Amino acid sequence: MIYLLSFIFALGIIIVVHEAGHLLVAKAFDVKVLTFSVGFGRKIWSIQRGETEYRVAMVPLGGYVRLGGESAEDATGNDPREFMSKPRWQRILVYLAGPVMNVILAVALFAGLFMVGIQVSNLQSMPPVIGNVDAGSSAATAGVQRGDLIVSLKGKPVDDWMAVIMELYTSPGQVVPMEVKRGDQTLKMAVTPTHDKRMETGDLAGLNPLYRPQITQVMDDSPAQAAGFRTGDEIRTVDGKPVALDRDFIAEISKRAGVLTRIEVMRNGKLLTLNVTPRLDGKEGRIGVGIGVFQRYSPGHAIVQSVKHNIQIVQGTLYVIGKIFTREVSAKGALSGPIGIARATGEAAQMGFKQLLYLMGMLSISIAFMNMLPIPILDGGQISILLIEEVIRRDLPLRMKEVIAQVGFVMVLLLMAVVIYFDLLKEFFT
Repeated sequence: MIYLLSFIFALGIIIVVHEAGHLLVAKAFDVKVLTFSVGFGRKIWSIQRGETEYRVAMVPLGGYVRLGGESAEDATGNDPREFMSKPRWQRILVYLAGPVMNVILAVALFAGLFMVGIQVSNLQSMPPVIGNVDAGSSAATAGVQRGDLIVSLKGKPVDDWMAVIMELYTSPGQVVPMEVKRGDQTLKMAVTPTHDKRMETGDLAGLNPLYRPQITQVMDDSPAQAAGFRTGDEIRTVDGKPVALDRDFIAEISKRAGVLTRIEVMRNGKLLTLNVTPRLDGKEGRIGVGIGVFQRYSPGHAIVQSVKHNIQIVQGTLYVIGKIFTREVSAKGALSGPIGIARATGEAAQMGFKQLLYLMGMLSISIAFMNMLPIPILDGGQISILLIEEVIRRDLPLRMKEVIAQVGFVMVLLLMAVVIYFDLLKEFFT
């Protein structure tokens, strides 16, 4: 039930926002709007407001706005409020409004999460320095060490951990040549990401980022709360000793039960020293905090980071699509349909409302990207046709538009069938 409700909640909001974009811009240009539908197929609820019927349909995998005279065959040419009677630039903006609203939603969701704080790594801002290497992993066998700086993978330079992750995740079971810098030396080695046969993806081959531990939670009535620790504090030193990993901090605190300890943290760009006495818990010291990664920013900075995050998602999508076409990545692992999305939203909901909103942001920007593809019947395809007509200064023949629409419809149906097939393979046969 959690999976189903979270799926309907997430996709429902994204669809409503998308279709609301079309609706609002159409009404702004005084276009007759006949139907605003969330979902396809048989309607299960509707209400009439003026000339527009607002409905909820049975299949919650999309939606549509039906405009008066939207197709050439429906247009009479006598009503200035018909869609086909409007200038092409206005029609382009009506089609563009849906994806734009999804982009706005994604930016707003991520910005809001970054303002209140969320446990997500800022991978695109992290240099590719190795924090630790999993024992027995491919990286350990290759001789990778903590502190090594990854210079290149497969001969391509990498600048941040996001680039490292994208390359390794899309190279399941493959030997990945790697160059690392260790002091003044540049060393050549290779790692092999483990092949996840269910998702057809790789892992990080035992490599882990170097990031400073951050406070993700402060327990009530704990020594940390009394000492003034806050969520988002980045831990720098314990009694003057630098700490670079979660486990380093935990190890230092665990042996200081009952001992007044000076902990230096970075908060809002300023270094602070907090004094805390770890409480004995069993045989070890504890101060009552959660440790991990955390992002929280001021409103202005949160918006900037949100925009960067959305750009990173689109770049990652293009990267994976490119690897699908070069057959370096399996389409089965890279593509998800409604079953995969339902599983993802359910898992996110179980982790917490913030994680569900985070996934909604990712889905929203992905749907915006997909809708802008130049595939007939999608927004991008309709915009492409209008731009062609604007260039040639005349409408394409009606028969040609009908054929293009039919081809586009078949393409979308085939794509949906393929991703559902992939979903079923991943869920029940791997």
